[in-house]
Amino acid sequence: MTRCDVAIIGAGPYGLSAAAHLRTIKGLDVRTFGEPMCFWQRNMPVGMLLRSGWAASHIADPNQSLTLDAFRAASGKMFSSPVLLDRFVEYGSWYQSRAVPDLDQRKIVRVEEHAKRFRLILEKGETIIARRVVVAAGISSFAWRPPEFAGLPNSLASHTSEPREFRNFAGKQVLVIGSGQSALESAALLHESGAQVEIVARARQIHWLGGLVSRTIHSSLGPTISKLLYAPTDVGPAGICQIVARPDLVRRFPRPMQDWFRKRSIRPAGARWLVARLQNVPMSLGRSIVSAAPAGERIRVKLDNGTDRTVDHVFLGTGYRVDVSKYDFFAPELAQSISCFQGYPRLREGFETSVPNLHILGAPAVWSFGALMQFVVGTHYAGRALRRCITGKATSDRVMVREPLIAELG
Repeated sequence: MTRCDVAIIGAGPYGLSAAAHLRTIKGLDVRTFGEPMCFWQRNMPVGMLLRSGWAASHIADPNQSLTLDAFRAASGKMFSSPVLLDRFVEYGSWYQSRAVPDLDQRKIVRVEEHAKRFRLILEKGETIIARRVVVAAGISSFAWRPPEFAGLPNSLASHTSEPREFRNFAGKQVLVIGSGQSALESAALLHESGAQVEIVARARQIHWLGGLVSRTIHSSLGPTISKLLYAPTDVGPAGICQIVARPDLVRRFPRPMQDWFRKRSIRPAGARWLVARLQNVPMSLGRSIVSAAPAGERIRVKLDNGTDRTVDHVFLGTGYRVDVSKYDFFAPELAQSISCFQGYPRLREGFETSVPNLHILGAPAVWSFGALMQFVVGTHYAGRALRRCITGKATSDRVMVREPLIAELG
């Protein structure tokens, strides 16, 4: 039976960054488990571009040396923003090879409490006892499938996180549901692969990020004022962006304000570089799905305006709904012990759950720490906060509100 101080589950941006930060603590035995960049490599479509800008796409490390710039220089591959998915996956693997070279790629199948510690069982039965567990397992468990599509096979309706290659849909009629980045970019990639695509969304209009209005505002304000209103974290609109960039400041606000910040910062929207790519893709906006059913080898979808579509496939760009009980490695008793609100864990300082020494990073932390945690840029805060908690040197709230996140990213 192997023992360690900290076991990290997940080797995406949050897991790798957490490992890099905790490995700087002298004498702390940290073990990290997972396949590097697994979700990004397996669940994102080929040809995807990162919505976040360059400054907001670095995976944080303690010395700020494992940046996209450093990877670009080391690899000799010239690329810029928006960053191609394949380059980002390569960057993540490069980061892992330097920050966590001893990554254990075996799968953790069960985590349970054991004598005030945690017992982790690996896929081949080996047991590890850890004093502390950090979960950075991503969002693949939370892909949301609307009830109208329940029971339908993936051959007819699939979530946009499931397929990677769209070339097989050339010449096919395809419906894409949703108005966020995932839905819009999937529609663009399908169209460019030769599919006949239509977008259907409840939104009455598509919200484009960094559009003409935004660029005009930036230009009229000048660089000094723009820097006061917009943080390089690139999450949220003017003013709110600066608040969201500081999770400990977000936590000072009353819960209704925190919820409002979150909704304004991560509502469905698309990057402006998709506009031209979608100009020949028809959109039915302000429409809801009433029902969906097989029609021979195709699928028939009825809309709330009485019309219907019979197509070869439906892609559900319907996002994710966090529910940490869906992490299949949690023992039922452990999952039930985690205090949650609508699936989100209630997290204390250092991302600690109501179960002592159990921490959860990434998108599940959005309810407690704000919208920043849904993006790669959130690793800059998460790594430091987790390290402070574990070393027992937590900084006072007043100082943490002022911590130089923007200087670090700039």
